[in-house]
Amino acid sequence: MNDDKTAAPGPVPDGPIPPDRLTIVPANEASWDDLRAIFGTTDYPGKCQCQRYKVRDSHWASFSDAERADRLREQTGCGDPGARSTSGLVAFLDGEPVGWCAVEPRTAYPRLPRTRTPWTGRGEDKTDDTVWAVTCFVTRRGFRKRGVTYGLARAAIGFARDRGARAVEGYAMLTEPGKEITWGELHVGSRDVFADAGFAEVSRPSPRRAVMRVDF
Repeated sequence: MNDDKTAAPGPVPDGPIPPDRLTIVPANEASWDDLRAIFGTTDYPGKCQCQRYKVRDSHWASFSDAERADRLREQTGCGDPGARSTSGLVAFLDGEPVGWCAVEPRTAYPRLPRTRTPWTGRGEDKTDDTVWAVTCFVTRRGFRKRGVTYGLARAAIGFARDRGARAVEGYAMLTEPGKEITWGELHVGSRDVFADAGFAEVSRPSPRRAVMRVDF
């Protein structure tokens, strides 16, 4: 991936942001200030700090917001381009950090084995670390509903493949015109986002969820 955070020249007006206008890098190539700008401190991302699937249910309440942020900082290895691993991707628009995507081996998420959605109706090995998962998208305030997640979903495919994954999947929400879904619920990404990136639906574990997957 290109580590130059300068996107193509020319202003992007308010409205959809084409994926090719984004520069997307592994999170360890971004700074902690970049991540803090994306997550903020007040709404759902600022509270969760992408720890929903990284912490078991029984431990969730024991972490403060600051402790969750510390965990995110450690997991991403942000500010260390030489880090051996990282937990996601960061998107930039004209040098400004605008989005985050969590993508790691499924085994990196302690909560996933206890979550029904990834496994219902499938004979998956929960200990297979060659299958990766996209579990979270965060878009910075001021850039939401402009398509940032579309570019991140596309980038997640190459990111996982280049690091040895044999497949990557996501646990998407199904959206319907006229039906409101809260932003907190939609952090897993919509089916349309994954389908646009080239993921195929492999199961429908509930009326509101679809498992989307790319096999390499």
